[in-house]
Amino acid sequence: MPNNLVCYNRRSVTEPAFKPPRWIAIEGPIRVGKSSLAKVLADRLHARRILDSEDNPFLAEFYGEKPGSAFRAQMHFLMERYRQLSELRLDDDPSMVVCDFLFEKDKIFAYINLNNEELKLYERYFDMLARSMPVPDLVIYLQAKPEVLRKRVLKRGDPAEKQISPEYVEAVSQAYEHFFFRYSASNLLVVDTSEIDFVERSDDLQELLRRLRQPVKGTQYFLPLGPT
Repeated sequence: MPNNLVCYNRRSVTEPAFKPPRWIAIEGPIRVGKSSLAKVLADRLHARRILDSEDNPFLAEFYGEKPGSAFRAQMHFLMERYRQLSELRLDDDPSMVVCDFLFEKDKIFAYINLNNEELKLYERYFDMLARSMPVPDLVIYLQAKPEVLRKRVLKRGDPAEKQISPEYVEAVSQAYEHFFFRYSASNLLVVDTSEIDFVERSDDLQELLRRLRQPVKGTQYFLPLGPT
């Protein structure tokens, strides 16, 4: 071999060291900031944005604890989430996708809100639909303390959400913790948002964007500094 011949690793030359995720799903309990972060990320990353449907005709009745409304609200969410994710067509459209929900999260609320008979029927539909659901490349799980979530619910001022009890907020928060403690279907970045605000404070957002330019493998935790 000539002394002046330089050998290159073909893999390192042709492939980037880090391949950004094509599909990011953002999750977390009520008013943790999923939709706000999804909107910002989609704008900054020039991605398609898919937001969870809030136009549920049974939601106000559910918050008002009307009998039977929990099952109707849950089934409406299930079918809407299935419809939205079924239309992704990731193989046909190479653009990046950011959405503010994970299909599997539907079960979190079903287990909290449905009685045993309703849950049996719900699970039949969920299991049938879940078989064809694609899996995100990265899930960002936003955490916050229950008291922080409750303050954000009150701050938003939605008349229907004002009926949500502190006990329900805490139950949802605990259910999310339990679910993501065992989650392994995608790479997972866990972010505590109790002391930060991606919308109001640019530094918090920039810190997260810098983190997302690095690989996330398995389950990793991101603890932003927050305000100084």
